[in-house]
Amino acid sequence: QVQLLESGGGLVQAGGSLRLSCLFSGRAFTMYAVGWFRQAPGNERDFVAAINWNGGSKEYADSVKGRFTVSRDNTRNTVDLQMDSLKPGDTALYYCAADWQGDGTTWFPHKEAEYDFWGLGTQVTVSS
Repeated sequence: QVQLLESGGGLVQAGGSLRLSCLFSGRAFTMYAVGWFRQAPGNERDFVAAINWNGGSKEYADSVKGRFTVSRDNTRNTVDLQMDSLKPGDTALYYCAADWQGDGTTWFPHKEAEYDFWGLGTQVTVSS
């Protein structure tokens, strides 16, 4: 059974940085793409960033391009999200999710329904 655990959230001032980490527990980590999503109060959950199984392909939401960087370490079963130049609008509960790539199907990183497993989230609050 796959489990995901997010960490690294917190309170930061606008312009600051945070680094979120997603720890994957289970088998075949390298067969999964991993995405980051976020949900602010009263809003739907939105795509933030994603990385494919070997880190060779990355996708970002337009709102975070140039500020956030996603990376993975397949020796440690982790996927990190480095968040720089944070804005109050980045305040949300951040989730990581794993998408099984073992069947060779086309990768749709932005589509929430594609993801098979989800963590419980870590809160990021950016003060102005």
